[in-house]
Amino acid sequence: MQKNELQAPRFTRKDILRLILPLIVEQLLAVTIGMADSVMVASSGEAAVSSVSLVDSINVLLIQIFAALATGGAIVSSQYLGRQDVESARKSAKQLLVVVAFFALCIGIICLALNRHLLGWLFGDTEKAVMDNCVIYFFWSAISYPFIGVYNAGAALFRSMNNSRISMVTSIIMNVANLIGNAILIFGFHMGVAGAAISTCFSRILGSVIVVGLLCRRNDLIYIDTFRGFRLNFQVIKNILFIGIPSGLENGVFQIGKILVQGLVASLGTTAIAANSVANSVAAISNSPASAVGLGLLTMVGQCVGARDYKQAKRYIFKMTGLAYISIFIMAGCLLLCINPILEIYNLTEETAGIARQLLISYCCAGMVFWPSSFVVPNGLRAANDVKYTMTVSILSMWIFRVGFSYLLVWGFHVGVIGVWIAMYIDWIVRITCFFLRLHGDKWKSKQLI
Repeated sequence: MQKNELQAPRFTRKDILRLILPLIVEQLLAVTIGMADSVMVASSGEAAVSSVSLVDSINVLLIQIFAALATGGAIVSSQYLGRQDVESARKSAKQLLVVVAFFALCIGIICLALNRHLLGWLFGDTEKAVMDNCVIYFFWSAISYPFIGVYNAGAALFRSMNNSRISMVTSIIMNVANLIGNAILIFGFHMGVAGAAISTCFSRILGSVIVVGLLCRRNDLIYIDTFRGFRLNFQVIKNILFIGIPSGLENGVFQIGKILVQGLVASLGTTAIAANSVANSVAAISNSPASAVGLGLLTMVGQCVGARDYKQAKRYIFKMTGLAYISIFIMAGCLLLCINPILEIYNLTEETAGIARQLLISYCCAGMVFWPSSFVVPNGLRAANDVKYTMTVSILSMWIFRVGFSYLLVWGFHVGVIGVWIAMYIDWIVRITCFFLRLHGDKWKSKQLI
């Protein structure tokens, strides 16, 4: 322990800024371009906005699972780098790309085959106009799954090397391509939801090609030299899945719960769906820098744990959580001042805009108090291999409090869509309690991986 106490910080302030700032730009860009996407689609009517919102709840579920597998590989690579074992980090990178690509391809094929059946099961009470648009948007989304999976894996590997600039630049290119594609296909060719879907698919293909191409360069610690003679290494895959499966289950079950809640919102009518959709896309602005801090924390704690330096790992968890609080206070405060001008951009009806405004005000106030502790702290635990605990807490809290209280408040107390958001805040409070109790103990330090 004395050695750890005397050891210099693994990440200087300059290192932290170099890791976090590009991630903040990337997250903010993704949110703002996503908002622009919604505004463009809104020109085709509220049914179009609602359909994109419903299908995106499925997209987020699957992309979160791909990202969880990618995170598993990135954490393994980070820990090898923390141990100065660069060769093993490179081997794990190859295994990660193959595993994620194969898994995402299988999911894409299944979604293509079950398109309307799956949508009917999840959103059966939705109006016909909304459902028809959902089918179109889901078709093109499924085609893009293998490519977004590979992109997530590549971006995660660059972050494990403290190089988040690559994913930022690639994200900029993807999002600008998506924006231009939307403008051409939605406004130029009047393709509506189909135009948005095709543009998104193309941008994901472009992103995957760029990130794989950059990984083939030999001037980074981790690179892909060739897949010639490639063989699966089941020990490396086991290590990746040790992190990836619990994280994937956590994210997957979490998103399934959100989809069920989305189905509950859908039963309240198109006005509620549109208000909920717009509020969700705008609300993401406030926590996007904090999300970036959480992503950076995976790399920082992963390298500390690889070096068996748990003292610094814990210090970085608290330090980055504090940074996340500062960022969300600034962003949420600015959002509160700009809610009305932002909502005017969406050209919503007065009723829809009123509901969206109510949701956003509640989100900003609750987010400034609860969001960073609820979502940044568990990233530190995951990077320390304590994934089963975070999975258990997140799943139980999601289903008992967020899903359970959503149905109770909406159906039992008839409070409308705001009940779904109140249930979400209750879920955050429960998660915070469990994660801080874990962090103040020692069990999270005993989860060896490599």
